[in-house]
Amino acid sequence: MTSCCALVSLPLSTSHSSLTNSFCSITPHFFRHTHLRPLTYQTPTAPPCLLPSSPIVTKRRRRRKREVWVGNSGISTESQCRASEPANDFVVVNFYRFVLIEEPHVEVAKHLSFLEGLDIHGRIYLNEQGINAQYSGPFKDALAYVEWLKEDYRFSDVLVQISPSVNGHAFPKLKLRYKPSLVQMEGGIQHLPLLDPSMRATPMTPSQWKIRLQALHEKADISKSVHDSSFVLLDVRNSYEWDIGHFHGAKRPDVDCFRRTSFTLSYNQVISTDPLADIDKEKTDILMYCTGGIRCDVYSTILRQQGFQNLYTLMGGVSHYLKNEGPVKWIGNLFVFDDRLSLPPSAYNHEVKIQANDAEVAAESNSFASCYICGLHVRDLRHRNCANLNCNLLFLCCEDCLKDLRGCCCLKCTTAPWLRPVLPGNERYKKWHTYREAR
Repeated sequence: MTSCCALVSLPLSTSHSSLTNSFCSITPHFFRHTHLRPLTYQTPTAPPCLLPSSPIVTKRRRRRKREVWVGNSGISTESQCRASEPANDFVVVNFYRFVLIEEPHVEVAKHLSFLEGLDIHGRIYLNEQGINAQYSGPFKDALAYVEWLKEDYRFSDVLVQISPSVNGHAFPKLKLRYKPSLVQMEGGIQHLPLLDPSMRATPMTPSQWKIRLQALHEKADISKSVHDSSFVLLDVRNSYEWDIGHFHGAKRPDVDCFRRTSFTLSYNQVISTDPLADIDKEKTDILMYCTGGIRCDVYSTILRQQGFQNLYTLMGGVSHYLKNEGPVKWIGNLFVFDDRLSLPPSAYNHEVKIQANDAEVAAESNSFASCYICGLHVRDLRHRNCANLNCNLLFLCCEDCLKDLRGCCCLKCTTAPWLRPVLPGNERYKKWHTYREAR
C-alpha cells in the first residue's frame, strides 16, 4: 500500500479548504472549527474507494485511536466529533454487511444496550446473515454507534455512508430488532447463499463503474445501435424510484415493490418488459445498481443460481457513486427511504459538476419526469402521498394537478371519506391515526 501513497503532514487549522475538497464533505459545518492538532495524511494516487480496508488518516502512535470509514473518506471518528462541534448537525447513516452472526438475538441486545441514551432513530435489523442499518441522529451520536460497531472484527471494514438531514431526524423512531429477512422479498432470503461472496455479483468501485458506463455509451454512439446485446444496465429498484432519477440508458423497472422483483423468474411466459429475457447468460454482462448496494447483492445471488455468469454491481450503490464521481451519466435525483424522500446529487457532493460531454444527460435531467395525473413535465423531483388516507399512493404531481385534485392522485380519491389536508412544500404526512383521530 505504501508504494502508491505519499505521506504528507498537514495541520488542519491552516488548510481547511484543500482538505475539505480532498477528503470529506460530511456536513456543511465539518471544518467550521479549528481546534484540532496536526494529523498525518496518506494521499493515495489511486481513488480512496479502492482502499476499503485502510484508513487514510493516522494519528500519532502514542495517541492511536480507532479509524472509521465514512463514505470513501477515512478520518478518525474522534477527530470528526471534535471537529463537528456543534455535534447537533443531523445526519443519516447507512450501512449493511452480510456476515455470520451465530447468536443474533444476543447481538440485538448488545446493540440496544449501547444505543440507550443516544438520540438515534431509524431501522436497524440483524439476523444470522448480518446487519442492515439506516438511521438518523446528531452527528456525534450517529458516529459513536459506527465507532462502537467497528470494534467488532466482523464489521471493522464495513462501508459507512453519511448524508445530511437538514430538518432533523429522518425517521420517526428507532426500530432495532431481529428480522428474518434483511431485505424483503417474497419467500424470504434466508435460503440464499448471501454469506458466500462468490455467489454475489462482482463489486465495481464508483470510478470503475463510471469508466465502464462511459465506454459503453461511446460504443453505442459509434455503432448507432439502440440495443447492445453484450451488456444490460439493470436498475434493481422500484419504478417510482426510477421516475425521479436513474442512470442514462437504464430501463424503467416494471415493479412497484422490490419484494416482487422477478427478472428471469417468469417460467411460464417471457415478459416483454423483462430486460433479462432471451439474453446469453454466459456472455452478457449484467451491470446492476440500486440505492445503497444491498438489493443488488441479494438479487445477484438469485441470478447466479439461474446461471448468469457475468454479474457486476455498483459498490455502495448510487449514493456512494454520487459522492465520489458526481452525476456522471446520472439523471435526476436519488429516491431515499426516509422522510427526505428525494436527494439531489449535491446532497452527497456539494461540488458536483456535469461534464461538457454529458450535455445530453444534463438536458434529459431537466425534462424526463412527468406528472402522474396529466403527464406534463415536473421539475420538483419529489414524490407525495395521495391525500386519500385509504389510498396513500406515492406519486409525482405538478402544481396545477395538486391544486385541482386537492392532493389526491385521481378524481375518485377526492370523494373518499378520509381526506388529509394538502401539505405545503416538502412536508410529510404523519401517521394515519393522527388524521382519523382528528376527524
